[in-house]
Amino acid sequence: MNTADLKLAARDRFYKRTNRAGGYAILIVVAILVVIPVIWLLLSSLKNDSDYMAWPIHFLPVDWRWVNYELTFTMTPFLTVALRTAGIGLVTAVITACTSAMGGYAFARYQDLKANARLFRIIIVLLIVPYVVFMIPQFMLYSYFHIIPNTFWPWIFGALGASPYYIFLYRQFFLGFPKELEEAAEIDGCGPWRIFWSILMPNSRPVIATVLIFAFNAVWGDYLQPMLFLSNRITLLGVSMATAYQDPHGNTLRTVSLAATVIYIIPLIVTFFFGQKYILKGLITSGLKG
Repeated sequence: MNTADLKLAARDRFYKRTNRAGGYAILIVVAILVVIPVIWLLLSSLKNDSDYMAWPIHFLPVDWRWVNYELTFTMTPFLTVALRTAGIGLVTAVITACTSAMGGYAFARYQDLKANARLFRIIIVLLIVPYVVFMIPQFMLYSYFHIIPNTFWPWIFGALGASPYYIFLYRQFFLGFPKELEEAAEIDGCGPWRIFWSILMPNSRPVIATVLIFAFNAVWGDYLQPMLFLSNRITLLGVSMATAYQDPHGNTLRTVSLAATVIYIIPLIVTFFFGQKYILKGLITSGLKG
């Protein structure tokens, strides 16, 4: 190599190292910005209320109050409400995963139907409509049919109705699925239901895991629907935490609430930690096909 080629190669290596270093620097800064609020939450949950409200701010607790975590369970039936919320979340997630898969399969494999494209446009439009738009009509409908109050049927009916976003994920995933396997199954005498349950669903683990995790987290972190449909006696965890931790005068015990929040987010972190591989794979393989 001549001198010019050596200089060009050295310059390319310099640019690559600079770009790599810049990328790592940005990632480090973003990671710090994400981690600082979490650290602040953990430390604040170990303070007393006066220390938490003190000015100037005390970053470290003056008096480490581990009792805040004990009060989380003694001041309210935290574990009972958490198990109730987890149960509703699991049931809702499983039903949503199944019904959304059926919708996605229909949109992916029956594109020759005239109504398919029009219905899918409606699904796309529903993706951008927030829940608060449906909240009052949904409440009136459930009231008319005497489904509420104080029942968990709104979550079941909502799951049976599937989710536009999850239908979209399944459709995109099924569009990339090899049709040769389905054609071979049809030759062996399999019908659409057998193909769906025996071939497509067992090979759709990434998108199924993604839908299960997202649907469960949606129920676990829900505040509006429990406030709307349930009384405090059988409410879910988000509402229970917002109203339970008060002193005899009705003042909120802030640091006890923060300790409950730390426990509250642990299941979300655990599910994401163990499911992140499936989430990334499910979102990537769903892609933007068709």
